[in-house]
Amino acid sequence: MIDTSSSDVLALRATASGFDAVRAKLPDTGNPDRPLDNVTIAFQLSTLGTLLTELADEVLHRAAEQNRKGHTAPAVMGFALAVQPACQAASALGSVALRLTARDQTKHLGNGWGYEEHDQLVMGNALAMADQALRETSEGLRATAETISSSSARVEAARSRSTTAGPSPTPPAPTVPPTAPPGRNSRGR
Repeated sequence: MIDTSSSDVLALRATASGFDAVRAKLPDTGNPDRPLDNVTIAFQLSTLGTLLTELADEVLHRAAEQNRKGHTAPAVMGFALAVQPACQAASALGSVALRLTARDQTKHLGNGWGYEEHDQLVMGNALAMADQALRETSEGLRATAETISSSSARVEAARSRSTTAGPSPTPPAPTVPPTAPPGRNSRGR
C-alpha cells in the first residue's frame, strides 16, 4: 500500500485556502469599498459551488481508492466533514442573493416602509453566518491536515526506531573446507 499522507495533507490545505479566499472576498453591508450587489454575491456563490463540487469529488475519489492506494481515512473524513459548513455558507449567500433580488424588484416602490434598514440587517446577519461557516470549513480542513501530518511523522519516527540496523551478524562458518592457494597441492584427510 502506498503512503499518500503527504498528498492528503497538501490537498486538504489547498482546499482550505480556497475557502479562505472566498471568505476574504465576502462583501460587508456597511463597507462602500465592497459593494453589496447581486453580481458580487452571485460570483461568490458560484465560486463556493465550485469548491463544494471539488469537496464532493475529493470524498468520492479518495473513498473509492482508499483500499487500493492507501488514502488515509482521516482525509476522506476531513473532506466529508467540510461539506456541511460549506453548504451552510452557500445557503447564507443564497439568502443574500434572494434579498438583493427582491430589493431590486421593489426598488420602484420607494423606501417609505423602511425596508432598507431591515434588509441591510438581514443581509448582514446572513453574510456573518457565511463568514463563520467558511471559517469552520477551512479550520476543519486544516485541523485534519495537521492530524494526518503529525500522525505521519509519528509513524515515520516509529519506523526509524524499529528498523535501525544493528551490528551485522558474523558470516556463517563455511561448510566446505577452504581450498589450497594456487600452486599448492592439497592432501585429502
